[in-house]
Amino acid sequence: MKAGLILATVCVALASAPLAAAQLYQWKDAQGRMQYSDQPPPPSVRNAQQKSFKGNLIEVGESYAAKTAREKSPVTLYASACGAPCDQARQLLSERGVPFSNKDPQASPESQAELQKLTGRLSVPVLVVGSDRIDGFETGQWQAMLDRAGYPKSAPPGRKPVPAAAPAPAAP
Repeated sequence: MKAGLILATVCVALASAPLAAAQLYQWKDAQGRMQYSDQPPPPSVRNAQQKSFKGNLIEVGESYAAKTAREKSPVTLYASACGAPCDQARQLLSERGVPFSNKDPQASPESQAELQKLTGRLSVPVLVVGSDRIDGFETGQWQAMLDRAGYPKSAPPGRKPVPAAAPAPAAP
């Protein structure tokens, strides 16, 4: 009995495989309206377009909200091994699922020059979201800035982002 059920399930799965690759037809009817169908157009129709689809696409990785926010307002974190404030800053961004560039002014002369030009000093952490900036870490201010930029309030289940650019290790 079990073997028959398994065999029937396999047959149904194999028979439905061609259905995953669907055809879509597009054409204009006699009244000039655009028509879409999975059936071929009538023979009298000219300039019909046929498109093939190979099933569903499931988006993997970054959420749509995070992607949109990242494109409009990219996040850069200037942080070093400054202790609790820098660690909490990184943790907050990771918990929210915010993709960010991590720049360490202690490890990179370029990052140090950027931070000096941006703030006039070398204090970290500094959060830059789009064209807005916050010096120092304060959870409420950082949350509000990320909310305004449209970042999700938490990372997708099972995912924690890795900083876009990990800091280079300091030379001994």
